[in-house]
Amino acid sequence: MPSITIDGIAVQVAEGSTILDAAQVAGISIPTLCFLKERSAIGSCRVCVVDVEGEDYPVPSCTTVVREGMVISTDSPRITAYRRIALDLIASDVAAGGACETCSSDEWGELGELCRTYGVTEPSYAAPVRTNVSVLDDNPFLSYDPARCIRCQRCVGACNKAAYNHTLHAGKRGLRTTIEAPFGKDWLATDCESCGTCAQACPTGALTIKRRRAYHAQEAQRVRTTCPHCGVGCQLDLVVQDGRIVDAIGAQGPSNKGLLCVKGRSASFDFVDAADRLRTPLVKNPATGEFESATWDEALDLVARRFTELRDEYGGQSLAAFACSRSSNEDIYLYQKMARTALVTNNVDCCARV
Repeated sequence: MPSITIDGIAVQVAEGSTILDAAQVAGISIPTLCFLKERSAIGSCRVCVVDVEGEDYPVPSCTTVVREGMVISTDSPRITAYRRIALDLIASDVAAGGACETCSSDEWGELGELCRTYGVTEPSYAAPVRTNVSVLDDNPFLSYDPARCIRCQRCVGACNKAAYNHTLHAGKRGLRTTIEAPFGKDWLATDCESCGTCAQACPTGALTIKRRRAYHAQEAQRVRTTCPHCGVGCQLDLVVQDGRIVDAIGAQGPSNKGLLCVKGRSASFDFVDAADRLRTPLVKNPATGEFESATWDEALDLVARRFTELRDEYGGQSLAAFACSRSSNEDIYLYQKMARTALVTNNVDCCARV
């Protein structure tokens, strides 16, 4: 385990660790843009540069492996200047695509946040104007605007190494790297599952979930919860604005580690405010044959009474318990326990396998 000093703090880290890893061990924050842990570390943005004693120039912390005795400085006027220049160059390149005059607005995600932090309010450099940057918008959930793309390849890493779909690729147009995002007219012919993992990884809003156009992230709050679509138990943050759920973002849960499927990301909450959603239990009136609203106590008492009557008259084997695939494993366990003890039946099944 190499021993190093970072911002005056002596730490030991595992062999093969990067400076960025070491900073995290020491509790020191280093800004990153193209880096995505275990997904992408191409070291292209140079926003994470640090000074290493004995080196003539700053080095990228995300790709530089530590060695015994390293003395590292992560914050200095020189480092701040280098990071500002790197962000200015990125912003200038984006502006050449016609996307914006400044990348410091809230809608630019991590890039905008870093530009504000380092005082990059307007691009300073004249980059060659790019053409053929039309928005690919045919996918029902996802949109890709090449003009916003900084080619950090985080989306490619997220698609290939996290979602394992291998749908997005890095390509070349002359000397320029491009991102091949299949969200145009032929998107149905690809293997894309519309899971949105790429959009969650994008730091600029080049790849985005379409529903995000309807709200401003700075005006919303996040509420941690569990996805209701199946029993895997994926953790997600519901984005709430003005009392309404407007989006879902994958959280670092033990079963999903930040990932969501298309259902969890784009269909896990719309029913909450659906106009035709049932708001109360309904019980059929035997006199009219019509369903009428009832309280939960009334509905549950009715179900419990009828189950008890059937069990007592015909035996527990006349009943069956069929659990919902959207229930958690814990709920299904309790359900089968109730079936075996209260209903006295072993007729238990669950449709989670579908």
